[in-house]
Amino acid sequence: MTNDDRPVLIVTNLDDPTADFVIVELHDRGVPVVRFDAGDFPATLSCSAFIGDAEGWRGTLQTPSRRAELGAVRSMYYRRPSGFAFPHLDKQDERFAVAQARYGLGGILASLPACLYVNHPNRIGDAEYKPAGLAAASAVGFVLPPTLITNVPDDAREFIKEHGPAIFKPISVPLYLVDGKAQTIPVTEVTAEEIDDSVTGTVHLFQKHVDKVADVRVTVIGEQTFAVRIDSGLLDWRTDYGTHTYTPLITPPTVESSMRAYLRHFGLVFGAFDFALTGSGEWIFIECNPSGQWAWMEPPTGLPMTAALADLLEGGLHDQ
Repeated sequence: MTNDDRPVLIVTNLDDPTADFVIVELHDRGVPVVRFDAGDFPATLSCSAFIGDAEGWRGTLQTPSRRAELGAVRSMYYRRPSGFAFPHLDKQDERFAVAQARYGLGGILASLPACLYVNHPNRIGDAEYKPAGLAAASAVGFVLPPTLITNVPDDAREFIKEHGPAIFKPISVPLYLVDGKAQTIPVTEVTAEEIDDSVTGTVHLFQKHVDKVADVRVTVIGEQTFAVRIDSGLLDWRTDYGTHTYTPLITPPTVESSMRAYLRHFGLVFGAFDFALTGSGEWIFIECNPSGQWAWMEPPTGLPMTAALADLLEGGLHDQ
């Protein structure tokens, strides 16, 4: 099998416009693509894999319209698959089946030979822990706002009094649906007087409110970097995309260096970094999403991010 015949796997849910852009680009280049959602298993997705020598996993992954040889996958774009589910089983049997699927099929997908991962699912899991991301950001030289993670109300009040104004934001965001539509949980301002005993119920993240003039989203795709200034006037720019103005930027060398170190720390080849830009021009690290969105910024800026990602996936490990 030649490199031209080796497929790219796109692992994501059905409703993923970002993945759609990449698939169209790869199709136009004549690169074979096999797209599936892990949540399709076992209804419309099957896998049979064998190992017994130094060649690694061999076998097939089969969807209703595509077939991939496990040993021939050139790269995998691991986006946002839905979880394994077996609703037809009782709860105990479902837990067992989910575990077998996660560690069986999931383990095979995470150990394909000669495959470039964008990003590796295990590395994504590591990087999605916000406390780990903040610790890594501090270690690689980013400037970050004072942050407290706690379920102790008195500690939260003391932090806000010392570092206020302060904000609260989720540490992780599970899928929230209202009338069938996914909802964004926004960053909100919080005062010491608003803290009550409900804080004891789970862990909360409080952070000093950065006095910013704009936000910056930097998308790192392999060796390429695409920085965009987002002017919105909002505390949380994700709450109203209609307010945005986008301006491409050049990333400062110190920020570029820290981003590269951050990605190396987690073993990532892709990262969507968010910064708050102050009036003095300082870039304050907010977070890095290892599976972040980027496609909505391409039309208004003209930045060739789809092509960059397709280049990365098409090249596979050969170009690394």
